[in-house]
Amino acid sequence: MNLLIKSATIIDPNSPFNKKTADVLIEKGIITKIATDIDANAEVIDAEGQYLSPGFFDLNCNIGELGLETKEDLQSGTAAAAAGGFTGIALMPNTIPPVHSKAEIEYLTNRAKKNLVDVYPLGAISHKREGKDLAEMYDMFLSGAKAFTDGNRPVQDAGLMERALLYAQGFDALIFSYPEDTAIAGKAKVNEGEISTLLGMKGIPSLAEELMIARDLYLAEYTISKIHFSTISTTRSVELIREAKRKGIEVTCDVAAHHLVLTDEALTGFDSQYKVKPPLRTRDDVNALIAGLKDGTIDAIVSQHTPHEIEFKDVEFEVAEYGMTGLQTAFSLAVKAGLDMDTIVQKLSINPRSILNVDAAVIAEGQEANLVLLDADAEWEYSRKVNKSKSYNSPFMGHNLKGKVVLTTNNNYLFK
Repeated sequence: MNLLIKSATIIDPNSPFNKKTADVLIEKGIITKIATDIDANAEVIDAEGQYLSPGFFDLNCNIGELGLETKEDLQSGTAAAAAGGFTGIALMPNTIPPVHSKAEIEYLTNRAKKNLVDVYPLGAISHKREGKDLAEMYDMFLSGAKAFTDGNRPVQDAGLMERALLYAQGFDALIFSYPEDTAIAGKAKVNEGEISTLLGMKGIPSLAEELMIARDLYLAEYTISKIHFSTISTTRSVELIREAKRKGIEVTCDVAAHHLVLTDEALTGFDSQYKVKPPLRTRDDVNALIAGLKDGTIDAIVSQHTPHEIEFKDVEFEVAEYGMTGLQTAFSLAVKAGLDMDTIVQKLSINPRSILNVDAAVIAEGQEANLVLLDADAEWEYSRKVNKSKSYNSPFMGHNLKGKVVLTTNNNYLFK
């Protein structure tokens, strides 16, 4: 594949060409030249007014394989990722069977070879994700697992979380915490507040998330361990992590793209497409999350891509499953949230790789072309026609969105 991208503005803090407008020549998957007015025998892409960034990397992606391939398999999931500008994805272990031994890690790693999108399966913290006994973390690490999480199941046992943090230290692995105290959250489905009262529904208080963050920050400080919090959603969560960073605790965190633009007011129509976990919060929470991104408290934006068949979402709100597809809309939602391109690239490309200890993708001569070309001003319709996922459970389906992925390239493959 020979490709010449003309007049793109490069956004990559690791590149000597950061903030510069230049032509980029790619030959057989390698960036061979970056300069002005390059002339070469290659397919030409006019990128004037567009931005060239290292490929996005998603720290929270759910794909059904193993066992739930009717929701999503690796082929459709990586196609959706490429369409959304992602050249790397970390897979949550929420499968049947769960990814809790080296067998599942090796299966997924081998299945994902020779793909535009680099796939990194995350291993479960506990056996069967039951929160009782540690899984085979070291074996999974040797087979390629970079981090460990019980996915959408919070680790309720503080002793188990402490042991996981200590054990992971021995081989420099990272523990992901999904912060929710289930005893406080109970069986509620939405955020506790004015909207839950208006709807006559039990609410999940912010406290359920914040208590777990406080607990795990204490555990990380006590064990002198690093920890990452997945999909934080409240004002107080941002404040707790900001203060922990000031104290020198090794903590990182991410936020789901939809939590930057949606509030619990979207639930007034009982549309199950808006049913997510953690639940949509208030406008004050959204503002705090955006401020946390801008000041560096929140390190990354994730898609929290969670596909479901129609029979799991097109039902009454109370019984519908949590989650929405997000790989193809993450960039557009970041644009809608009012973030500038430097921040978007930092949170979608640079920091996620650093958090997971994956080699940086750098826009420089001699480097592999791991890139995404972006048009922040272009509008496009997220329709079933352009949807690459097997599922289409998204409240943005059929909507016009601003911020378009023009092309994605990695491993000498091209998507446009």
